Amino acid sequence: MPHRGHADVRARLLLVISTGNGTHLRRWPGRVPYRSELVHPLHATGDGGMADAKENLKTIRLSTSPNAAALRQLEIGNIVYLDGIVYTGREGVYTKVIQEGAELPIDLPAVSAANFHCSPAAAVNENGSYNLSAVTATASFRFSKWIEKWLELSGAKLIIGKGGMSSEDYRRLFVPKGAVYLTTVGYGTGALLGRGVKKVRDAIWIEELGIAQAMWVFEVENFGPLIVDSDLDGNSLFERENQRISQGL
Repeated sequence: MPHRGHADVRARLLLVISTGNGTHLRRWPGRVPYRSELVHPLHATGDGGMADAKENLKTIRLSTSPNAAALRQLEIGNIVYLDGIVYTGREGVYTKVIQEGAELPIDLPAVSAANFHCSPAAAVNENGSYNLSAVTATASFRFSKWIEKWLELSGAKLIIGKGGMSSEDYRRLFVPKGAVYLTTVGYGTGALLGRGVKKVRDAIWIEELGIAQAMWVFEVENFGPLIVDSDLDGNSLFERENQRISQGL
């Protein structure tokens, strides 16, 4: 399974991002850790632009409706922050649209080309608004059987989730559709990502599917950090690093 053996790689990547040159995460009482410049580079440039972060990490501010040129310059291991609209979609949404034939409830990919495999920590207020405290990624390998059809129907170019998928899936499913995979950084970053959500536009099918499975539509700004796990050629960061680890054993 593609999720096995990834824990060591994720730990190594998180260390690279959150430490070095004496930089560390500062904590505020009662709040999630403050994001230093190393973890949350506000100096990142516009759609497709790059700025060198510490430790020579390339950091990119990317639109959630990226053009082909912006996608082409993504390299595995790049750090990405998103601006625009992100929607959630996992087995509940996939089953409803792909297997049951329901129409897409929003205009995709015009509204967004970024599909987040996510279970938000949210509650519905009496006035119909929403309280959103965190957006936690879920493992994407479980959705492999739906991805090909979803990419075709939705025009998604960015699949966001936890743990990545196999390089076989990237080459067979993602490459023909010009899509890439962005993985969240380690575990326990749901509240960190939640800071990048500026507004909840909608929670579609929430009464039918429930909070975890509904299609949430978020307005996001500087949403991240995310790591490029697959590029347009189907290369896999996790598999490359796992091979390096195996060679060193």
